[in-house]
Amino acid sequence: MEFFVFISEQWMLVSVLMVLVYLFAINERIKSGKPISSHVVTRMLNTDEAILLDIREAKDFKAGHIAGAINIPQAKLLDRMVELEPHREKAIIIADKAGQHAGPMGRRLQQKEFNVQRLTGGMMEWQNQKLPVVKG
Repeated sequence: MEFFVFISEQWMLVSVLMVLVYLFAINERIKSGKPISSHVVTRMLNTDEAILLDIREAKDFKAGHIAGAINIPQAKLLDRMVELEPHREKAIIIADKAGQHAGPMGRRLQQKEFNVQRLTGGMMEWQNQKLPVVKG
């Protein structure tokens, strides 16, 4: 009960707190790479503006991946980051299984000054939209 009394009396402070939490969440999301749709990914890959980095495990990658994707499992990304150096001038689009691991990996790549973006929804969303995948 006291909680609601406090909120009603201090509505201005509570409002400012909520705005700050919202801005913090947006800032953290941007730090890990801008989320982009599969349609934007397709356009960027077709115009050679970006490369696709698939951070799933090798067996998932072989089961189906986007054509031209580079597979570096997330556990090995820091050790194999040198493989991305030739593509530094392009955007690196990170794809994972469902979009939950792309954020932390994007943050690590942005710390190394790569231009990072994330495939919204990961490979699950790509496949749900019936977009083509390559097996093997």
